[in-house]
Amino acid sequence: MSTESADAAVRRTVRAYHEARFRGDVTTAAAQIGEGFVFRSPFITSDSPTGHLDGLDGLLGIVTGVELISELYGETEATLVYDVHTAPAVGITQHTAEHFRVHDGRITSITLLFDSAPWQAIMASAGPSHGEAATVA
Repeated sequence: MSTESADAAVRRTVRAYHEARFRGDVTTAAAQIGEGFVFRSPFITSDSPTGHLDGLDGLLGIVTGVELISELYGETEATLVYDVHTAPAVGITQHTAEHFRVHDGRITSITLLFDSAPWQAIMASAGPSHGEAATVA
């Protein structure tokens, strides 16, 4: 029997997902996703373990760094607050909050919160989403 607390297990899962996503490792990020997964953000709603990660390469192509500001963990949930810094040509520092629900060591939901206004022109030039399980909100 493991002596790891529920909070520590949630932290391990959420940090593994967060770190994998921002290094472009979709396989490792998706491995943290559990049954009944749902993702919501200002632009995308997805129930696919990888659908919400479909445009990750494009995002990471303009991201210059991610600065974790705060992380809060409970027995079945976590919240990360961080800044996403982009290349000077894009010029956005995105203040972001992400809420996770975790069940049996896997993420079952993610709600990504940020001001989408600075991204409107970038998203418009990228065109509609091509992921089967993702829809643009």
